[in-house]
Amino acid sequence: MQIGFDNEKYLRVQSEHIKERIAQFGDKLYLEFGGKLFDDLHASRVLPGFEPDSKLKMLMTLSDMVEIIIVISALDIEKNKIRGDLGITYDEDVLRLKNEFEKRGLYVGSVVITHCNGQASAAAYRKRLEKHGIKVYYHYTIEGYPNNVALIDSDEGFGKNDYVKTTKPLVVVTAPGPGSGKMAVCLSQLYQENKKGVKAGYAKFETFPIWNIPLNHPVNLAYEAATADLNDVNMIDPFHLDAYGTVAVNYNRDIEIFPVLKALFEGIYGESPYKSPTDMGVNLVGNCICNDDVCRKAGLNEIIRRYYAALCNLVEKDGPESEVNKTKLLMQKAGLSTDYRRATVAALERQTKCGKPCAAIELQDGTLITSETSVLLGPSAALILNAAKYLAGIDHSVKLIPQKMIEPIQKTKVEFLHGHNPRLHTDEVLVALSLLSVDDDNCRLALEQLPKFKGCQVHSTVLLSEVDRKVFKKLGVDLTCDPVKKVSKI
Repeated sequence: MQIGFDNEKYLRVQSEHIKERIAQFGDKLYLEFGGKLFDDLHASRVLPGFEPDSKLKMLMTLSDMVEIIIVISALDIEKNKIRGDLGITYDEDVLRLKNEFEKRGLYVGSVVITHCNGQASAAAYRKRLEKHGIKVYYHYTIEGYPNNVALIDSDEGFGKNDYVKTTKPLVVVTAPGPGSGKMAVCLSQLYQENKKGVKAGYAKFETFPIWNIPLNHPVNLAYEAATADLNDVNMIDPFHLDAYGTVAVNYNRDIEIFPVLKALFEGIYGESPYKSPTDMGVNLVGNCICNDDVCRKAGLNEIIRRYYAALCNLVEKDGPESEVNKTKLLMQKAGLSTDYRRATVAALERQTKCGKPCAAIELQDGTLITSETSVLLGPSAALILNAAKYLAGIDHSVKLIPQKMIEPIQKTKVEFLHGHNPRLHTDEVLVALSLLSVDDDNCRLALEQLPKFKGCQVHSTVLLSEVDRKVFKKLGVDLTCDPVKKVSKI
């Protein structure tokens, strides 16, 4: 895989930069973490070389200094809000996050429930957490937030919130998802720390958009595509340009809220420590891009991937058409069509010839492998076998899984489990291959190629099952599908 990002440099310079920001304020820094602290697959796709858990590893280098606060909104508890990528509720994810952090030696000090307004569900959740020995604090709804600065910066505003007791100089504030109230928790703590004579500061860690690469760089456009459902827009930071005469990229929500934040800082400190929203950030990802061409290509592929994802969401889940339109506009802005994606072209060309659902993979060396639906295998299962044979140097004519083994599995699926699709899925093929690998060297060699799928591009001309999509995700494959539900008959 071509590398475009220096991960080792990132771990080193990012942790040092955060230490410098702590020293800037004195006693304590509240660091709002946007995006995912681990499993950041978007960042690893658009910045090849960035490890999905890089941000977490960076924090682990500061583990002696770090305390984590996990924030969840009472509104999200009440409506059982679900994380789309994991399929679990936000309240369950708080416990998952706590366990994940602690497994890595990071200290989780407490949970803050925000937007409290007497909700019974929030009170029940607090009791549940406290049974686990977790400290829980309430932060309340403030009328007129964030614009009523006079009320917010007072004992009737931030002063009404529970004061979160912390013991470390770096307090990382994170949440299961957006809209949880992370920034408000940080600002409330600044207000209360200042009252207690503690010199505390605030900074923001947001990976995207990357402030020191061009506004229309494919990596920044890919961020807009990733947040098409939020309608985020990348912009030149006018406050930064005015203060320093330097162009910096930020996004609309941070730019729109900055005058209010500046007023809140002035209410707490007497003056604002920051002249622009970009000033508030501590992210050095842009400084660690080591091959811009590689990252540009990855960004373009990600924009197309997001376009296909929006199309499939529209067809499968009646998702918003606005998301499709936004990603389509971003493709036009980048001068892109789906033909840029070589796997897409290859899969569609094979389908045109055979008239059946097909799939294609672009391997790391640029080789294109294709497959088609058969009576035995779906296109994705056939693709894995074809690609594994190529990588292992096994002749394409070799049948790794004999028909006499596939047919009993099909019988079980249809007759006993009442399934409608007898063809084997990717997970079933891999299980069969694993069993055969005990005595068959070709099957063993084929299985050994699976790590080489990481970072490869795959396209299917038909919507794949959830099972197939999950297998490709676990293999680290970047998958796109045409939004076609109907499978052609054979």
